[in-house]
Amino acid sequence: MIEAHALRKVFRVPEKDPGLLGSLRSIVRRRTRDVVAVDGIDLTVAPGERIGFLGPNGAGKTTTLKMLTGLLHPTSGSCRVAGHRPQDRAPDFLRAVTLVMGQKQQLMWDLPAPETFLLNRALFDLDRAAWAQTVDELVTLLELAPFLNRPVRTLSLGERMRCELAAALLHRPRVLFLDEPTIGLDVEIQATVRRFVRTWNETHGATVVLTSHDMNDVSALADRIVIIDVGVLRFDGSIGELHQRFGTGRRILVRGDGQALAGLEFAPDGSGGWQRTVPASAVNPMLQEVLHRLPSAEVTVADPPLEEVLTRAFGEVRQQRSAG
Repeated sequence: MIEAHALRKVFRVPEKDPGLLGSLRSIVRRRTRDVVAVDGIDLTVAPGERIGFLGPNGAGKTTTLKMLTGLLHPTSGSCRVAGHRPQDRAPDFLRAVTLVMGQKQQLMWDLPAPETFLLNRALFDLDRAAWAQTVDELVTLLELAPFLNRPVRTLSLGERMRCELAAALLHRPRVLFLDEPTIGLDVEIQATVRRFVRTWNETHGATVVLTSHDMNDVSALADRIVIIDVGVLRFDGSIGELHQRFGTGRRILVRGDGQALAGLEFAPDGSGGWQRTVPASAVNPMLQEVLHRLPSAEVTVADPPLEEVLTRAFGEVRQQRSAG
């Protein structure tokens, strides 16, 4: 569904010396420098996959998404999405993809969302019956009915975001590019958006490429993680492989008398329990010791939080870059 080979994007940025004299000199002789935003990415995504496309701020994530959607032309390399070159912006390509950015909107501010839905039907030349069926499905899944006919400017951020998703999916795209889709939303609406995206993927087989700094988004929606930094791909694998490579072990959570755990280096977990992360090989001996001291304790073994693992991953890829 998505194929990128040696994908590269370089921006030419103007430079000038400070002050009035520097400004005058820049008029006569403009000086520029090249900034490499994406530096030779190879990426293949199969139909129906859900991937988390992650990296620190400035890593090149949004630039890559814009090249994959045709908003930017690559400086070099190639990419194909749904069988098309994105930069050609062919009508069949535009019908096959959508890009939802958490801080951008396409809804008409002073009109109800259905007016945008009607406009999109005309823009994509959608069959009226199929379009109406899709609208009904989206209204149900996203729970839009209570506020659907109110002007967009009167809606809350969460209500607007759900309408944005509906407008973006009316043409039933095969590839969903989601850039921070839950940014600024409250916890309940975030859960609604995540549940909807997963249901849409499973029902319609749409490919999902997600960028987000919210690890709850990543945990709920991504089966595969791709990490880039300064435009270079640093990791590509499953969440399990991510834990194996960058995790520090397994986390043991205990509910019970903390005094009985003295000397075992457990720390409060913030919710009345106790926690400690140990290497995988040390899990069973530690469990035996905990249950010997607290036979009735409630004990859980889990992977460390994804946020912790990714923080470690980002740190290691920056070290790799510095060493290189």
